[in-house]
Formats: sequence, structure tokens, C-alpha cells
Amino acid sequence: MLSFHEIDTIIAQIDLSKPEGGRNKAILETMYSCGLRVSETVNLKISQLYLDVGFIRVIGKGDKERLVPIGSSAVHYINIYKNEIRIHMQPKPGNDDTLFLNNRGKKLSRVMIFLIIKELVRKAGIKKTVSPHTFRHSFATHLVEGGADLRAVQEMLGHESITTTEIYTHLDREYLRKTLEKFHPAFR
Repeated sequence: MLSFHEIDTIIAQIDLSKPEGGRNKAILETMYSCGLRVSETVNLKISQLYLDVGFIRVIGKGDKERLVPIGSSAVHYINIYKNEIRIHMQPKPGNDDTLFLNNRGKKLSRVMIFLIIKELVRKAGIKKTVSPHTFRHSFATHLVEGGADLRAVQEMLGHESITTTEIYTHLDREYLRKTLEKFHPAFR
């Protein structure tokens, strides 16, 4: 898990003077803002963006669709990427609707996202093992620690079972006890 400061530090390492920098900033902002899986990120389509209303349509595991709110910073960097960088790229056939393209006009690979993150973490001087999934994990943990409803987090992550969300966000016994004390009438 990364703190918000660590995520900010990693994203700050991106060189925005390069076209791939604008793309990478949009990718990481979106992954953290929406809690996306790496596969959901690389498969994101332009037609799944509803940025004017602050949502994206995500196709998750088992082809399940969900609508996920997207933060204003992610919207901002997606728009910059789409309107100032991607517009100059020639997508390969079948990639016209793919949001994030590599320099050959094809969909990015999952491995490429791993490599981008690995290099940024190295530049940031962070000694933790960080993967694309770490951004998803941090998204969920930060929401829960901030007091978000577990069902809402479950919905945003696309988990079928609330049990997955509980395990995934490392809910400890102390947190559960405090929740009971705060909300259950028998514990007041």
C-alpha cells in the first residue's frame, strides 16, 4: 500500500515534456482515481468515457460492466492526452477506440504499465515493491480509511462479494470494533 504522498511523489516523476509523459500521467491518475485493474486500464475505450458527468464505464472480470466516478485531476489529464497528444497518433486498425496507445498506435500491454510504474518508483526513491495493483489497493484502502461505505467501495472495485473487499482493504479487528461501537446500538 502507498500513502497519498507516495502516490503523488511517483506521479510527479513523470516527464511531461514527452508525449508518453502526458499519456502516463493520464494512466496513473485514472488508475488511482478509479481503482482500476491494469487490464481494465489497458482496455479502456474512448467510448466508455463520460467525462462531462465524471464517470467511466469499466469492463471488469467476467465482462461485468460498472460505472465508476472519475476524479477531476484524472479527467483533466485524460483530456490533455486525448486532445493534445493522442490526436497526433495514427491508431492501428482495431485500436481507433482504445484510449491509451503505445508509440506504434496499438493498445498498451499490461507489462508496459508495470515497467512504467517500476521506473517511476525507482526515480521517486521509494523502496517498496509497487505494481499497478498497488494503485488499486491504495485507492480502496484510502477510501475505507477515510470512512467510505464498504458497499460503495465494493461497487467501485467491481467485487462480486463484500468479503473480497474486506480482505482486500486489510480491515483489521480494531477498525471493525470501532465501527460497531460507532454504529451498533448495543455497543453505545
